[in-house]
Amino acid sequence: MNDKSVSIRRARRDDVAAIVAMLADDHLGRARERLEDPLPAFYHEAFERIERDANLQLVVAESEGRVVGCLQLAILPGLSSQGGSRGLLEDVRVASDCRSRGIGEQLVQWAVAEAKARGCNLVELLTHASRVDAQRFYKRLGFAASHVGMTVRF
Repeated sequence: MNDKSVSIRRARRDDVAAIVAMLADDHLGRARERLEDPLPAFYHEAFERIERDANLQLVVAESEGRVVGCLQLAILPGLSSQGGSRGLLEDVRVASDCRSRGIGEQLVQWAVAEAKARGCNLVELLTHASRVDAQRFYKRLGFAASHVGMTVRF
């Protein structure tokens, strides 16, 4: 069931708290985000860095004046694949009370179309191994498991 009342737009500074709330709303996010009032300044500083980078877009899905989803699209120019750019999806989230309404699908479809329009020849994403529901969702949208991801944290 697709929610046709959703619009996708570039995130604004006043959306940051809603975005952080969605990032914190799962078993991984609870441990790594700081959802406080007022929101720690580093979130707004990060938003400003994203806004200054022409290869990054932080967007939100909005329904009836409320932010109900988000994602970040990074355009990564490269030499591989004959100099092709790639789109990288990050932080795809939908508010927990709005899931299963097609909002995530609309966000991902928007990002894929945007990446194509910006000359990318593929779109990639990472999802944590423990997020099996997310993996099923992405497979349904045509993504295939193609890499082994590795992380080092500082």
